[in-house]
Amino acid sequence: MFRFTAVLVCAATTFAAADDLESQMKRVLEAYSIVEGNAASAAPSEQIFYQGAIPGLLRTLDPHSVFFDPGQFEQLKKMESSTQKGFGSVVSLLPGRVIVLQTLPGTPSAKSGLSPGDEFVSINGYAVAPLDVEQLTELLTETRQRQAQLDVRRPGSARTMRFVLTPEDLQSPSVERAFFIGAGIGYIKVSSFDENTAAQLREAIEKLGGTHLAGLVLDLRNNPGGLVGAAIQTASLFLKPDQKIVTVRGRHTPEHSELVPPDAKPYAFKLAILVNEKTASAAEIVSGAMQDHDRATILGVPSYGKGLVQSVFPLAGGTGMALTTALYYTPSGRSIQKPLEAARFELSGATAHPNRQTEFHTDKGRPVTGGGGIQPDIEVQPASLDRLELVLDASGLFTEFATDYLRRNKVTEEFEATPEVLDEFRAFASARRIQPSVGEWTADREFVINRIKTEIFNQALGVEKGDEVEAQRDPVILKALEVVGS
Repeated sequence: MFRFTAVLVCAATTFAAADDLESQMKRVLEAYSIVEGNAASAAPSEQIFYQGAIPGLLRTLDPHSVFFDPGQFEQLKKMESSTQKGFGSVVSLLPGRVIVLQTLPGTPSAKSGLSPGDEFVSINGYAVAPLDVEQLTELLTETRQRQAQLDVRRPGSARTMRFVLTPEDLQSPSVERAFFIGAGIGYIKVSSFDENTAAQLREAIEKLGGTHLAGLVLDLRNNPGGLVGAAIQTASLFLKPDQKIVTVRGRHTPEHSELVPPDAKPYAFKLAILVNEKTASAAEIVSGAMQDHDRATILGVPSYGKGLVQSVFPLAGGTGMALTTALYYTPSGRSIQKPLEAARFELSGATAHPNRQTEFHTDKGRPVTGGGGIQPDIEVQPASLDRLELVLDASGLFTEFATDYLRRNKVTEEFEATPEVLDEFRAFASARRIQPSVGEWTADREFVINRIKTEIFNQALGVEKGDEVEAQRDPVILKALEVVGS
């Protein structure tokens, strides 16, 4: 629930009278008429209202209430499903470099002849070398919307090849990874919440053993959320019938709670959930419900804290508006929403400010903290890299070495980075002027072994196999394995 700042409360009071509203709207039209007739440069009415007046109105409310022009609104509607346009390739992004790790069967990338190890030199005429990772991400996102011209350099060849790819509608499963990380203990990565997430999650659990699992690590790190209905369905896979999942409270939204269906047949194995600073919205609803009912141990670092109910309203001309209409609360009564900038925004719950109360309790009486985001039961920081590790990762050396190695060797799941392979890698690095001391090589030996195997598996067997290897050095996953396996 929210209320406007003092200025907007006055405005709302003034606008209560119909004739006053008409007067204010008249001023808006007068201003528009002056701009149209006298501005030094012409501005289309769509630009004035779509980019100026309407976004300006919403900007006074909160950071998440936004206006969508026709193109943006259409894109929003498509995002509600798991089907998106793309080329079907998995790439490694480094500053100034885009390297193909995998092409998915039957997709435009595979049909065109792109192969693991291929490196993009330019994308639609834009040279890749000067761009940082954020710029490359934006360019690739934009490129997926239309036909793309790629200049590619293949390993071992100095010349470039040109590929022209047309994006197709591709299924983008929100359940990305599912494999074992211990005896009878599964790991599943959920990247978002869409209409198929709960069904995909159940399918992944059943493939790992279903009710016979000893435990499960559910990874919601970097999960920005999605459909609240999907979060409710997901929570219902683990909570008991009729348990509360989330409560909604808003100024014009009647308070109501979502409960686990009475006929639910939840899994009973031990559960750990991983969160980080990019875990948000629907992912926080799931995490908060599991924590409040003592159903799962939450590990990682505090989540983002986005607990605003966004209602989408279609408008004329194919446009739309997402408006904050309420707040989400966990079963114990905690507001998920983090405090907004006090100078500009003020949100309030049905009876009190959502972040005023700071201590709540789980079903078993454990104290949990409210006031924004989900605080983990066990805080575990992600792995930090030392100087050599940073250099090796940033250089793209592991990916390059994997490409070179696979040109000369056939790899199966039994592959290990033997001392001979390590010697090869060290010579490969030395030839590229990366020549650390013996002490540095010794200190980072296990890291190097893991990264070599990860990148070779990425290209030879697919990124899921690479992720299985990488999980073996992830401190958050390792701690979760310890908790679930105890």
